[in-house]
Amino acid sequence: MRITENVWQVGGPELTAPEDAAAYLVRLGPAAALIDAGCGEATQALIANIGRVLPPEVPVTHLLLTHCHFDHSGGAQAVAGHLGCKIVAHRQDAVFLEAGDSATTAAAWYGRHMPPLRIDQKIEGATASIAVGDGELRACHCPGHSPGSLVYTAEIDGHKILFGQDIHGPLHPSLRSDRADYLQSLQLILALDADILCEGHFGIFRGRDEVRRFIASFIS
Repeated sequence: MRITENVWQVGGPELTAPEDAAAYLVRLGPAAALIDAGCGEATQALIANIGRVLPPEVPVTHLLLTHCHFDHSGGAQAVAGHLGCKIVAHRQDAVFLEAGDSATTAAAWYGRHMPPLRIDQKIEGATASIAVGDGELRACHCPGHSPGSLVYTAEIDGHKILFGQDIHGPLHPSLRSDRADYLQSLQLILALDADILCEGHFGIFRGRDEVRRFIASFIS
């Protein structure tokens, strides 16, 4: 599903597997990045969807994980193997991914086991810039839903696009969620003032008012 000229949704319940969170593809000139990888049940479908919109000469150089949960990261190893790309996550969630922690990654919620996943690039601080092709995506640490949750932003096709998976939560002790951090992160995300929000389970929100309304609805 095309979102802008150079941004597509390539994964999610209606595109790959029912348990998958949304996966988004971002092209920045001669290269592209994939944001999240689904649970791994439909990796071939995800790769095929990428091939339908991305010319073969344009490589996917990065798989950017928004957080460690299984519906976003369970397919990461297989996807990275197909694409030959780096896997990026925040250090605080990389701990659970590399340990194969099925509780904190929520794999156990799906009756699955999370195999240990090597993270090639660990984001250490509050923000980071990730060069892709002739542009960049900005990562912002937004803990709460998980300790190492990230959102990514990019200026693409005349829009500030926010890839904010699981802005809605949920919060749960087994996920090591923190409500105070979550509420503070929502304020930070609001301040990013995005034109388009690509969310993990609730779809695409267009226009700053619609984006702000959706994010603010979870602040209480």
